[in-house]
Amino acid sequence: MNTIKSFVKMSLLGGSIVLLPIGLLLAAFGWVFGLIELLIQPLTKLVTGESDLSQLTVIEKLSADAIVLGLIIAACFLIGIIIKTQVGQFIHEQLEGRILNVAPGYNLIKETVLQFLGNRPSPFSSVALVRIFGNETMVTAFVTERHENGSYTVFVPTGPNPTSGNIYHMKPEFVNLIDQSVEDVMRSIISCGAGSDAILKAMHQTSV
Repeated sequence: MNTIKSFVKMSLLGGSIVLLPIGLLLAAFGWVFGLIELLIQPLTKLVTGESDLSQLTVIEKLSADAIVLGLIIAACFLIGIIIKTQVGQFIHEQLEGRILNVAPGYNLIKETVLQFLGNRPSPFSSVALVRIFGNETMVTAFVTERHENGSYTVFVPTGPNPTSGNIYHMKPEFVNLIDQSVEDVMRSIISCGAGSDAILKAMHQTSV
């Protein structure tokens, strides 16, 4: 009886391990697609000439969405070409300097987009294990700046949400730089510390 119970339990667990990530991935794709569909809905109505999109069939609605997305991509491509010209660059600088930069949050959104698209270097120059309490307790941190006096400014993220955390200004003796990529350490933070063994080994290798 115990063998059967164990078999059923392990089978269910194994199936969940396989299906759950797939389900979450599909749910994420569905959420992103739904968000995009909601944002482009006014343009879709213009393309179809329908004020009520519920009157359209699924194929018609998907076709209209595809046309709108194609037009948006084409517009991005065309604007990108225009901005490369002197006239386009001048117009962009004037528009950004006089109007957009005044809009609340524009610069923050712009920097976030540039960071996401890879047009800005990562603000996290390296990874470190830091002793914020001055004892043997270490926390995972990203080095955001190194100062002329040798001290560091680090960002200590919280798991599993690495976008929140605390900023510390540390003396160099409390900062142990490690040879790990920001991406690998970010995955460890999101998974609440899973994969820390590689981080600790990297610190050991750096210190010897």
